[in-house]
Parts: sequence; C-alpha cells; structure tokens
Amino acid sequence: MNKDLRIVYMGTPDFAVLPLQKVIEAGYNVVAVVTNPDKPAGRGRKVQESAVKTYAKELGIPILQPEKFRDPQFLEELAALKADLQLVVAFKMLPEVVWSMPKYGTMNLHASMLPAYRGAAPINWAIINGDKESGVSTFILRHEIDTGAVLLQQAVPVSETMTAGELHDILMEVGADLLVKSVDAIASGEYTLIEQDKLSNGHEPRHAPKIFKEDMKIDWNSKLKDIYNKVRGLSPFPAAWFELESIATGEVVPVKLFVAEAKESPSEECIGKIISDGKHDMGIIVDGGVLYIKELQIAGKRRMAIDDFLRGFNVEQYKVKM
Repeated sequence: MNKDLRIVYMGTPDFAVLPLQKVIEAGYNVVAVVTNPDKPAGRGRKVQESAVKTYAKELGIPILQPEKFRDPQFLEELAALKADLQLVVAFKMLPEVVWSMPKYGTMNLHASMLPAYRGAAPINWAIINGDKESGVSTFILRHEIDTGAVLLQQAVPVSETMTAGELHDILMEVGADLLVKSVDAIASGEYTLIEQDKLSNGHEPRHAPKIFKEDMKIDWNSKLKDIYNKVRGLSPFPAAWFELESIATGEVVPVKLFVAEAKESPSEECIGKIISDGKHDMGIIVDGGVLYIKELQIAGKRRMAIDDFLRGFNVEQYKVKM
C-alpha cells in the first residue's frame, strides 16, 4: 500500500476535522489543507478561523485559504503541491480546474447513501423526511454536484427520536473511518467505482437543498409526525421556529424550538391551541395529537428548558401565531 500518496485535504467545519485526523493517524502524507478564509462571526463580530484551520495549525500543516478557487495565485500554489489525491469533506463546490488536478482525482465524503440526498443539507433532510436510515458515501467528483461514481458506503440506522445533531456526530465518526478505508483502497489500487444509477434501485433520489428561514418555520396545520420530524431535523441548528402573539397587544415573540415530544391522541380542541399547567408543561394541539415543547429559546434570551421558560413567561397571555 502506497502511504506516500501526496494528499491535499479540503474542508471547513467541525464535521471535517475528525476525518482529517483519522487520515493523518493512518500514516498518510497530508501536504496541505484548503479551507475557508477567516471571517467575522458572533455578536462581537470577532474574526474566527475554521475548525479545520485550527487543527491544521496545531500540526503545522500548510494552509491555503483562497477567496476564489480560480485565482491564478491559488491555482499555482495548489499545482505546486503535486497532490496525488484531494479529499473534500463539508466544503464548497470546486471548479474542474481544481478537482481534476490530482492523478487520482478528488474524493468527496458525503453524509448520505448516494444517490439519495445530493445537496448541501443531507443530514437535516433525512430526519425531516422521517427516514429510518442514513449513511455516508465516498465518491469521485465530476461536473454535476454529488453525482460522481461511488467508492464505498456505510449505512447507519436512524431512530424515531434522533436529532440532526445526534446523526451528525454519528456520521462524523462513521465517515472518518470510511474515508480512511477509501484512501486505503486508492493507495492499494484495489477498488471499484460504481455509478450511482446502479445504486438507485430505480427510485428517484430525494434532494437535500440548502435550508432557508422559511423552510425552518413550523406549519401548525401539518400533521403531528411531520412537525416533530421538522423539529428534530433542524435541532440544534439551524432550529425550527414559530411565533407567539400577545392576545392583548398583538406583540409577536419569535421562538426557536430545539427539543419536543410528540404524543398521539384524538382531540376536538382547535389546532394551534396552547395547553399548559403554567409550571412544567407546555404543548400545542396539532393534527393527530399534541407537540410538547421541552427546550426553546426566545429572542434575546438563552436556550432553556420549558420549566425555566414558564417561570418567567406568562404563556396564558399568548397564542400561537398561525
């Protein structure tokens, strides 16, 4: 097995750190890391570096942070690295001039069982859609996004209560190991690439587009299970949301919802009605039962458990804005 492969690693968030760590621990030669430029973040707008950059700095790995991938200086620096293989984990779309550069091409780790959930948010959409299974895939990049031939895949079961955050952490671990196995396969020359149409079983794949604010808003006229799946599919980030409206003044309070519990039950109550003991429990009547709120956050406040919220907020004076 040729562990002298020159590897350039491309990634930005926490999800991409463990795979990088595992590749290095496996003895591979990561000659550089490509990650997003530093940018202001948070309330103080302090300049922050990516999780991948922070890790690479600790190990003394050279770092490239191009503003544009077609920048001649960046392309010159990338070519000078003479990479045999590029690895991409949770990163931006790359132009062909970048992904076609290495001898063995560019391999991407994607958080789904391709061809299912091509796109930017595969973990969120798998939970939102109530899937019982997710997984990770490694594939070789080509022009159309997330369509390249697959090298390896690993399925992961999804429980009925699992959140996107919990699935993220599981797939990060499974994906890191799968990426190392995939690099091992390339290094040994013993691998087969499978076109995605042979993995689809004749089904049209669901897509996983970027999630926008309106996608995150709860429609209280939806069925209980669909609302519950949306909450856990967006928890802890970017978080499902709704609005409470003051009965007296019409003041609107935005609410992010992180943790909920679904209880099926027949009800003749109006959809959207709040039920609460004012101390420990708060639920909202929906089609098929009650969605009990367990953790939430209102604008300008910290995330809190429902009993903490009810101690400082008179929910009887509000209604759900439909």
